[in-house]
Amino acid sequence: MGFFKFLFSKTFLMQLVLAVLALVILTFVLLYWLRASTNHDERIAVPDLSKMSLGLVQQELDNADLNYVVIDSSNYNPDYPTFSVIEQNPAAGKFVKEGRKIYLVLNPSGFREIEIPQLVGRTQRQVEPTLLALGFKIGKIDYRDHISPDEVLELRHDGKTIQAGEALRKTSVIDLVVGNGKGSYRTSGDAAEDSINEADDLENAGF
Repeated sequence: MGFFKFLFSKTFLMQLVLAVLALVILTFVLLYWLRASTNHDERIAVPDLSKMSLGLVQQELDNADLNYVVIDSSNYNPDYPTFSVIEQNPAAGKFVKEGRKIYLVLNPSGFREIEIPQLVGRTQRQVEPTLLALGFKIGKIDYRDHISPDEVLELRHDGKTIQAGEALRKTSVIDLVVGNGKGSYRTSGDAAEDSINEADDLENAGF
């Protein structure tokens, strides 16, 4: 009778509850350890995110248990959609651990603007390579009577004269107005002589 009395005593019931709690805790710890040790060396192949929008990137990486960070916007590339992935690190196909961050470079909304340097007064041979190196395109070449052949007199874009310091988008087309060498210098002596000749003509005409 003493044994059965002990089974229903508060002391035994308390010890039983503590034992069950200890078993439950031990089971959770064991399961967590098994999961951690099983996935410790598991690797995930990085998906190809090229040309994807951030919305698609989020879905793709969520499915792969990976994260992303946007680190930069590259120079505009017309072959890629706006704000799509243009570069990624690690590259597609690399194997990484779960939760790894994938660093992304996005395609901006358009070509960046570039300031026009002082080019008026320089030769066409100097101006064209400078504009091409800055990322512009050379359009029409118009010639104007001017004493200096090959000298650039104006830069134009969409029919408007461009001043030094103005900014245009990269790949903009710039037209040039260039001297043709058919002009002539006029000195102060030439101007004085013209005035005398004009006065003589007026006098002879009776004015």
